[in-house]
Amino acid sequence: MPDIERIRQIRAESPALIGQTLRERRRRSLLGEDGRLFIIAADHPARGSLGVGSRGLAMGSRVALLERLAAALERPGVDGVLGTPDIIEDLALLGVLDDKVVVGSMNRGGLQGASFEMDDRFTAYDVPAMVRDGIDLAKLLVRVNLEDAGTASVLEGTAAAVSAAVTARLPIMLEPFMSCWSGGRIVNDLSADAVIRSVAIAAGLGNSSAYTWLKLPVVDDMERVAEAATMPTLLLGGDPTSGQEETFASWESALALPGMRGLVVGRTLLYPHDDDVVRAVDIAASLVHGTVPARIPTSF
Repeated sequence: MPDIERIRQIRAESPALIGQTLRERRRRSLLGEDGRLFIIAADHPARGSLGVGSRGLAMGSRVALLERLAAALERPGVDGVLGTPDIIEDLALLGVLDDKVVVGSMNRGGLQGASFEMDDRFTAYDVPAMVRDGIDLAKLLVRVNLEDAGTASVLEGTAAAVSAAVTARLPIMLEPFMSCWSGGRIVNDLSADAVIRSVAIAAGLGNSSAYTWLKLPVVDDMERVAEAATMPTLLLGGDPTSGQEETFASWESALALPGMRGLVVGRTLLYPHDDDVVRAVDIAASLVHGTVPARIPTSF
């Protein structure tokens, strides 16, 4: 079990040790021998997004989340983790980030359910901090609402972040959506046409696209989406809405398309319906890396 009390003690008594531990972790190359990546996502809480399916506060317990993340990161085929500084620093103190790709989440200011949700300001990692701490890959959300004039300033901020990442030679992964208000909440358009449009907008942000990666949803007509850009692309999992086997099958099909480099998945694997994190993670790892999934009968 993760030593949560040690984290609490260090945070209270020796905070300088947090950054030191992160910077001294053993690093690896971004891509492994097979050129694929399987990343566990855990940046949802910082945007106030704590629900998984019908469980409204599933991610509300930091202790339980860290237990699930630690279990996932121990599994073969899991290449790394995506999180905000608080999550990444907790995991560093747990000693589970050696030889892992660490992805830093940047803009978490568009809080879920807020009147300002479309204002995806940069409130977490910035490029200098990621360079300082040895973060391997940056990630940001790019929601485009054609009826919201505030989108323009968000796109401007995103372009500046991409340009800063280029200067630092830091790979940066953009997660674009065409979004709108519907029934008082933000809804992402998951049609192939909308995803293709969002890719076109995101790909042109910044003064160079040399270090740009994409993080895209799996949608119908995914073959067309795969032709929308030449950037390396990882597929996202999102909040589970269908059966687990159906979800795995859709990922498997999409991963076979040109340019698809792997998966970035969080809630679907960390909080599966049967709570068997290890089984869910092992199956996803097998889809990315072509390994035989280990089926171990355990909750974590």
